[in-house]
Amino acid sequence: MKIAIYSRGIENNQQNDMQLLLEELAAHKIEPVFYQDFFNQFYSAFDITQKYSTFNAYEDLDESIDSIISLGGDGTLLDTVTLVRDKGTPVLGINYGRLGFLASIGKEELRNAISALVNRTFVTDKRSLIHLDANMSLFGETPYALNEFSIHKKDSSPMIKIHTYLNGEFLNSYWADGLIVATPTGSTGYSLSCQGPVIFPDNECFVITPVSPHNLNIRPIVVPDSNIISFEIEGRTDGFLCTLDSRREIVTKEIQLAVKKESFGINLIRLNENNFLQTLRNKLSWGLDKRN
Repeated sequence: MKIAIYSRGIENNQQNDMQLLLEELAAHKIEPVFYQDFFNQFYSAFDITQKYSTFNAYEDLDESIDSIISLGGDGTLLDTVTLVRDKGTPVLGINYGRLGFLASIGKEELRNAISALVNRTFVTDKRSLIHLDANMSLFGETPYALNEFSIHKKDSSPMIKIHTYLNGEFLNSYWADGLIVATPTGSTGYSLSCQGPVIFPDNECFVITPVSPHNLNIRPIVVPDSNIISFEIEGRTDGFLCTLDSRREIVTKEIQLAVKKESFGINLIRLNENNFLQTLRNKLSWGLDKRN
């Protein structure tokens, strides 16, 4: 069995966790393939005698890779999504970060997670992605996101006006600091912090959520993900932020933007005992009442 491992890096207090991971992989005779930059970081911190394979990009992850482990928080897992692309390789997120909503498996569950990979006793959740089209090159070869697409004003510049259309039909003009179009997966992220609804991951929809709207009667709206959502932007400044998850580009108001459902999805691994409702309760303190 061959498993790719990606991480942005580990802290000093996480070295024991990394050592445990190496031991577990060896015990199950799993061949790890490490992301090159990550491998360079921890190589000097451990007494490593055997040789490990490494990878640098999407092209290096061939069909021999059974799954990919993301070590870190949700941001690290979002990075991993850009490496997997349309290969369909299942992604297991081990939470070495803080909240860990997407990377929901705690590092204390590492042994169980590796055992589940070996015995194939895990569950795979297919998550939809959002794809961006523009009249100029944006985001290179990965113009898609797992969580959300957003348009946002720059820094302290005045609010912007975003004319929004569904399949070419006018929806609304948003006077706001920005606008979010979130997938069901992303409904518990940036959109939720802007009063957007929580959507179950298997729903086929997008959530359009304004950021600090000028008109208080404007609320988030849920639309089918079969729609193509397009935008025209007005503002007093020339530059605006256009984001896909944690990646961003600066664009001008002449830009033509449209989003739609991506043609492929991402497979996220979860352990049998973990599900979306448990994640809501554990990570967002769903229904927690301190009076009880």
